[in-house]
Amino acid sequence: MRMRNRGGWTWFFGFRICPLVLAVVAGLAGTRAGDWPQWRGPRCDGVSRESGLSMTWSETQGVAWKCPLPPWGHSTPVAAGGAVFVTSQTSDQRLVLVKINATDGRVEWTREVGAGKAEQVKVHGKSAAERRQQVFPLGENFATPSPATDGTLVVAHFGNGLLAAYDFAGRLLWQRDLQQDYGAYTVWWGHANSPILYQDLVISVCMQDTCADLPGKPSPSYVVAHDKRSGREVWMTPRPSTSSREYSDSYTTPIIAASAHGPWLLVAGAETLDAYEPVSGSRVWYLPELPGNRMIASPVAAAGWVYAVRGKGGPVVAVKLEAAGRRPASDIVWTHEKATPDCPTPVVCNKLLFWVSNNGIANCLDALTGEQCWKERLRGSYRASPLAAEGRIYFVNTDAVTTVVAAERTFRRLAENHLDDTIVASPIASDGKLLLRGQKWLYCLKK
Repeated sequence: MRMRNRGGWTWFFGFRICPLVLAVVAGLAGTRAGDWPQWRGPRCDGVSRESGLSMTWSETQGVAWKCPLPPWGHSTPVAAGGAVFVTSQTSDQRLVLVKINATDGRVEWTREVGAGKAEQVKVHGKSAAERRQQVFPLGENFATPSPATDGTLVVAHFGNGLLAAYDFAGRLLWQRDLQQDYGAYTVWWGHANSPILYQDLVISVCMQDTCADLPGKPSPSYVVAHDKRSGREVWMTPRPSTSSREYSDSYTTPIIAASAHGPWLLVAGAETLDAYEPVSGSRVWYLPELPGNRMIASPVAAAGWVYAVRGKGGPVVAVKLEAAGRRPASDIVWTHEKATPDCPTPVVCNKLLFWVSNNGIANCLDALTGEQCWKERLRGSYRASPLAAEGRIYFVNTDAVTTVVAAERTFRRLAENHLDDTIVASPIASDGKLLLRGQKWLYCLKK
């Protein structure tokens, strides 16, 4: 695992992590070490501290259990307290939250949170009646946002605006409709931003086309926090943008990152990267110099840096977590422009930044200098974000082929594993096991 203490500092995967970072991690949710409580894990970075994870498997080898899922959703599962949660949109348009026993893969309960069908129409047209989302079978549907859990309750968010919390027994604690509260979603390809938990807050984002060129009231973009136990709004911060049409859209999930000034909530979208104080919602700084259309890949932070992908497969940029107010383009320390990702979010491990492009070009860069260490083509196309664990990077393509490579400066392929499914969701690690969510099955892989 390569985690040890030296003089009050913790060393993890080659990075020195100060006690402040550990305090930030503790604030994310009251979960155990083996939990994966939200989309990019307990530290919002796609890195697992689990040991003994599988490196090879197939449909006939290394599968501890597989659970059939209602078709279908693109959300990544979360795991805590001996349970795994997934969301799905059924063939009759029901939006459901499913609790699965993490030990044997048995479905413990299914709750219908709501219903809804995204109409496949253009957002832009000649009338305000065309302010509607459109979705595609392999793109987004209403079960694209991932749930989040603190080990005692689970929060599910769907692309029609429903935000609901349940306890582990399946009792509804509260429910909100964010479209009803704050205005209709007008993001072009369906709302896909996942909520995160921080202390007692559920934090959600909405970044979308204002539709200012259409009749009617402009559609808002915002960051909002609700009390996780009651659903009461704690704060709501508007996030205005100078971008227009699809350039205003973002499908990213916010992250919590440590800085010298305390924890910051980092948000990427509408050609802007900005930071907020997570308890109050006040904006600390913003960097608006990120042209490149809509954003899908979320930011990732490590050791005082944040890495973001400019929209539509634009350049990857590196920025230090410092300063305040409006930040100039000169605050971008380095930029990498070739074979960058559109959907998959990068991951940092061993002071190296890894990503895979949608068409399968994997990259490894020095996280501090931006120097490219290697670039290799992997099999297939990719929508899932890579997972880092035990000095390895797991890349999962849409044909359910997982390529495992060493998290090193020299490319070294360790394994290539095949399953009989279609995968868009990102892999997670929990309690010594890997979990892969496909179109048909939730796979639990055990060494």
